[in-house]
Amino acid sequence: MTTAPSILWFRQDLRLADNPALTRALAEPGPLLPLFILDDESFGSRRPGAAQRWWLHHSLANLDERLRALGSRLLYRRGAADQVLEALVGETGAKALFWNRCYDPQSVARDRCIKQWAKDRSLEVESFNGLLLKEPWEISTKERKSYRVFTPFWKALRQSYTPEALLPAPTKLPAVPQVSGDSLESWELIPEHPNWAEGFDEHWQPGDVGAAESLSSFLEDALNGYKALRDRPDRKATSRLSPHLRFGEISPRQIWQAVQNHLTLQGEDQADADKFLSELAWREFSYHLLFHEKDLAERPLRSAFADFPWRESSSDLSAWQTGSTGYPIVDAGMRELWSSGWMHNRVRMIVASFLVKDLLITWQRGEAWFWDTLVDGDPANNTASWQWVAGCGADAAPFFRIFNPITQGERFDPEGDYVRRWVPELAKLPNSFIHKPWAADPVTLAAAEVTLGRSYPRRIVDHSQARLAALDAYQQIKRERAA
Repeated sequence: MTTAPSILWFRQDLRLADNPALTRALAEPGPLLPLFILDDESFGSRRPGAAQRWWLHHSLANLDERLRALGSRLLYRRGAADQVLEALVGETGAKALFWNRCYDPQSVARDRCIKQWAKDRSLEVESFNGLLLKEPWEISTKERKSYRVFTPFWKALRQSYTPEALLPAPTKLPAVPQVSGDSLESWELIPEHPNWAEGFDEHWQPGDVGAAESLSSFLEDALNGYKALRDRPDRKATSRLSPHLRFGEISPRQIWQAVQNHLTLQGEDQADADKFLSELAWREFSYHLLFHEKDLAERPLRSAFADFPWRESSSDLSAWQTGSTGYPIVDAGMRELWSSGWMHNRVRMIVASFLVKDLLITWQRGEAWFWDTLVDGDPANNTASWQWVAGCGADAAPFFRIFNPITQGERFDPEGDYVRRWVPELAKLPNSFIHKPWAADPVTLAAAEVTLGRSYPRRIVDHSQARLAALDAYQQIKRERAA
């Protein structure tokens, strides 16, 4: 008699090592069916953005290759998750179902229904934490409430998190039942006409192997000095692990342990390590918010901002999206995003502040653009960070903290190397004008082969005037709230 199989449902955990659902599934006797479902709910309430879909294709292909090397394979099915699972259980007679948890409200509700459905049919069903260091309900204030301020959350996380032994990757996997599925290519996750992601390959290696290599390279080359250099987009001073974390190709537990091991062996600066781990904690904090705040992606956490007098301007929004604002550091960031599917975090803050406070365009517009164009478009990080910049989220930067794109560029890209890479039409400008070409005299512009309004756009807004308009708008909602 053939033993009934177990189903391992991959989601935001596309890896073999330190995967608790996989470890548990391998404890069951009999065949194992690794499964990935593509549907609008698989990553929460939103369809994965276009750049995420590019990454997803390559990550799934990598996972399938890794599974095949161990005697297994990945089954692809498309459709509503509950319907796909019900059909698959009927086809295979599966007796058990395992997955690692997602934490957005829509996934939580969906998974609860699936779990109850499985129990009603006497299936063994379990879910696990494969995404976070600590689950959202495991950290709370003394009043048993969720944290809304990052610093005490980070302190509580450090005090409560005790690293455990990482789960090893299997060296062999059980046979897969004979069952049909989709081909990955049929999902058409990679753009073709046109292939706007053509340049992504030179920047990224999706998959758990690429994640491990990125972590190793960061520890060896950039952890030392991270605290001082992490805000410099002109330096290779960050880990670039965010897309790997987004798709679960590496776990935060693996990163945490690797950093601690590196400190022990290499004696790096503890302050650099702490700063890097605090960035990992911001991701945890964002998921903490996503779990407890049911409409984080739609509404400002600070209700006063629901009445903020945002303006609609399709031309200004388009200029921002295409890197044509006339502010070099902003344009460099937006062009880096389009070319590579990623943007340096300091520059993300600069371009977000520019959209929200210089152009007075609502943060939801920017968040949606990032969701579609970032390979690391994370359901928690993306929204929480946009609300932070906009001044309307948890522990947010005050709205009146308005980034000056000129001084930000001069401070964090002092030689103009970042701007020259992504805005090459300004490459011949001297450093004194690289972040403010409109201030250069005609002779300097001519020598640099720059014609404002032709080879490079004029500013779409004067920052000093825009700053005053933003502050006036902020005072307006304060007055209305007081009244």
